[in-house]
Amino acid sequence: MKLLLTSGGITNPTISQALVDLLGKPISDSIALCVPTAQWGYPRHQPVSVPDFLHGRAWGCMTSLEWKSLGVLELTALTTIGAERWVPWVREADALLVAGGEATYLCHWMRESGLADLLPSLVDTVWVGVSAGSMVMTPRIGSTFVEWPSATDDRMLGVVDFSIFPHLDVFPENSLAEAEQWSAGIGGKAYALDDQSAITVNGGTVEVVSEGHWTLLESRAQ
Repeated sequence: MKLLLTSGGITNPTISQALVDLLGKPISDSIALCVPTAQWGYPRHQPVSVPDFLHGRAWGCMTSLEWKSLGVLELTALTTIGAERWVPWVREADALLVAGGEATYLCHWMRESGLADLLPSLVDTVWVGVSAGSMVMTPRIGSTFVEWPSATDDRMLGVVDFSIFPHLDVFPENSLAEAEQWSAGIGGKAYALDDQSAITVNGGTVEVVSEGHWTLLESRAQ
């Protein structure tokens, strides 16, 4: 699977070009499924948050791009309809557009639905994450970002070997000082990204693409 791990979505031409490069074809020739599931687990989101994502009014407007086809994949429904229905939808998609919200809730439903088990076979699919939709691919998110009451810990899927601190300097509580303190608590490599920055992962190559600012945090935690 190819990854475009963003903080704020497709927010500038550099990130947009990175998406096209990963797809290997124009957006207008590509099929996408959007995954709003993380929205439901975030305590401060309201019902309007989901249609804002679906209609491209939020999260870098990535659902308002000129996709050939755009559908919805709601993970909480998948266990009730059977893999024989939804797995072909996912395999047909060129991109999965994964909204932000609560990462532990998203991680839970990725495992529960079976989507997490399917990921290794989606070699050419592009995972486009926003905030929690990016963080779910990392090893850990730290207790700072755990807001789902049923979460047992901060562990994620570990598809990549680095963690992500999103929305750098976008909110007062997302300062570089807070990112450094967060990084010291989780250990390992981490990136702090503002909403004009993203990380691409293609094969073994990891690259930051940005028109804003970002910081590589090398923690000394053991």
